[in-house]
Amino acid sequence: MKMKFKVELPVFKEKEVNLLDYKPVANKADLETSKHNALVINKAIKDLSENGGGKLVIPAGLWITGPINLLSGVELHLERNAILKFSKNPEEYPLIVTNYEGQDCIRAVSPITAINATNIAIIGDGVIDGSGDEWRPIKEFKLTARAWQENLKKSDCVLDTKEGGVWFPTKTAFDGNTHNIQLAFEGKEDAEVLKLATPYYDFYRPVLISLKHCDKVLLQGVTFKNSPAWNIHPYFCTNLTVDSINVNNAYHAQNGDGIDIESCKNVEVKNSRFETGDDAICLKSGKNAIARTITGPSENIYIHDCLVNEGHGGFVIGSEMSRGIKNVWVDNCTFLGTDVGVRMKSALGRGGVVENINIENVNMVGIKNEGVIMTMSYVLNSLNRNETIAKENEEDIPFFKNININNVNCVGAKHSVKIEPLEGHMDTISNVNITNSRFEDCGEALIKGENINIEKLL
Repeated sequence: MKMKFKVELPVFKEKEVNLLDYKPVANKADLETSKHNALVINKAIKDLSENGGGKLVIPAGLWITGPINLLSGVELHLERNAILKFSKNPEEYPLIVTNYEGQDCIRAVSPITAINATNIAIIGDGVIDGSGDEWRPIKEFKLTARAWQENLKKSDCVLDTKEGGVWFPTKTAFDGNTHNIQLAFEGKEDAEVLKLATPYYDFYRPVLISLKHCDKVLLQGVTFKNSPAWNIHPYFCTNLTVDSINVNNAYHAQNGDGIDIESCKNVEVKNSRFETGDDAICLKSGKNAIARTITGPSENIYIHDCLVNEGHGGFVIGSEMSRGIKNVWVDNCTFLGTDVGVRMKSALGRGGVVENINIENVNMVGIKNEGVIMTMSYVLNSLNRNETIAKENEEDIPFFKNININNVNCVGAKHSVKIEPLEGHMDTISNVNITNSRFEDCGEALIKGENINIEKLL
């Protein structure tokens, strides 16, 4: 399979600056050090950007820091054995109004942010650690009894849910789950809502890497780990290349997605490894009617030669897909022990169209649920909060169509293939072709829809 579009790579000025020139402090974890290192890293980035750009080298060592803003023309280069570890405190990471799951919401500032930047990169052999374990809740059933008891020694904040206990690292995170002040609920000015949210600060976990409206972006070689929420979130970006990165989150990492590519155009993800606490490689494009007021499908995306060792889904589309997702190619990927292999999910209320999806040469082993699932029945019912389902208006009906899956091999799954359109709307999933594929040690296929062509599963 060949890429049918061009992804432009960033170009940088041949200038190199070493962070040591700015007198950072290594191997200390206090607030003063974090603030100082954030100050000097951001100054180095700003100096480079304002003088035409270039490479900022982060040398080997442990660098505790606050949030970083990546600016146009700058390559952030982490040498081998360099660790950027991000602190966690409200003083450095204030609450802001941003976008998450396709809607305006409150979040703490992300450890790394780039907005309206062109020609940017995070490259090298080092590690970026988001200290997400200080932010995230954990579901009891995902831990051993001993690990659960160890968490209870740190915090006794546990929420009883239909899935069992959910542990929160702090009381502000626990209380925030109940109050969850958001713009859409309050109808107030941003500043007023942020003030209301402040007592529940820890609840508003940020994504680790937030890239908004950026062009010519390269992520290469680096290990991104331990994110507070999603790991990497490109939003309305163009010409994005992800090459040979490692994304690591514990399986119990709540909302610990690998990469969520939202409303981006011309994207290549290749040669990368993922171990995640949620969906690994995921395509999104906004959620529900409010997202559809902005034009911006995810389109022209090529994902190949990637390995997913653990996660909710290996390759995933949705459930936020309201602006549409189209022209996607997935090739030569391996999924080991994921909850689902190939997953496409939506629900009434989303609207939007997922179309022209091509998947081939995928090997899967030990899939806990479905090898391939396309469902219109996805509903978020977690932590005792039920998602509101829209009434049945025509624009709220989502569609999956023109989906081709070829040469998929799966050993071990609860169901080989599951296709479930909206009840009463068989046409919401149509023109699906699954060919030359083998499913062994898998439960039966459960298939509905229109023009579903599946060769006899070997």
